Amino acid sequence: MKKKIRKNNSAIKKVVFIAILLGIIVGIITLYFYKTLLLSTISTLITIIVTIIFYIVRKNLKKTTRIKKVEEVFPDFLQLMSSNLRAGMTIDRAILLSSRPEFAPLDTEILQTGKDLTTGKNVETSLLDMSKRLNSERIHKTILLINSGIRAGGDLAILLEQTAVSMRERKFVEKKAASSVLMYVIFIFLAVSIFSPILFSLSTVLVEVLTNILAGLPAVDASVNMPFTLSKINVSISFIKYFSIIFMITIDIFASMVLGLVGKGDEKQGLKHLPIILVMSISVYFLARVFLAGFLDGLL
Repeated sequence: MKKKIRKNNSAIKKVVFIAILLGIIVGIITLYFYKTLLLSTISTLITIIVTIIFYIVRKNLKKTTRIKKVEEVFPDFLQLMSSNLRAGMTIDRAILLSSRPEFAPLDTEILQTGKDLTTGKNVETSLLDMSKRLNSERIHKTILLINSGIRAGGDLAILLEQTAVSMRERKFVEKKAASSVLMYVIFIFLAVSIFSPILFSLSTVLVEVLTNILAGLPAVDASVNMPFTLSKINVSISFIKYFSIIFMITIDIFASMVLGLVGKGDEKQGLKHLPIILVMSISVYFLARVFLAGFLDGLL
């Protein structure tokens, strides 16, 4: 445990050092091109924050991926352990022989649990310790169910086999539910990566065209009564461009989390789609701006 804490502290220090180093480099580059200390400081802070957030998200994604892999092979482990018990093996021997390389990363935890049983630790305690190390809520609930069956005096081999069957059936139901919401996932993906950037690009081009048109109109005499008048647009085009890009990035972040929640049942699982959505939305935004600007210029 202490070794793990030291390893985590070392990784955190390394990430903070890399983030500060990248921030200083970006700040120097910004200061060289823009000659503004305030903008250089802001870019340095943003780079540090983004680097740290990227590390946290990446670490959580790796942790979630590991848990998913363990949950997928856990029914196979229970089935194999049940077969070993039916063959007349002791519990510790059955667990040790249930470790397979194809069960990775569960195989190391299986070996550790078998060693705990060999050294005289209780079966229920060893299984609970394994569930805590795996850090999976689903496996923890399964272990609690198995322990309650052991305390009730049931046949452990039959109990493990039935638990494995139940976990497979639940996984099948989850996959079936995920396939039924596939249309919602596709719609959300298209909305944030294609339709939304086109609408934002259209708004910026329209404001730019209207600004140019109204700038060429002659001034209206105040003494003439008109039902309506066209006045100059006071909104900056640069402000609209930056607002559109920031708003798109914000929408993409929340949309990727919604995709993870709808498709996998976990918001963090959707963050792996964020880079693809960001690249597509920004690319579509600028391409649509070029196309719409050329089309409206030719029309007007």
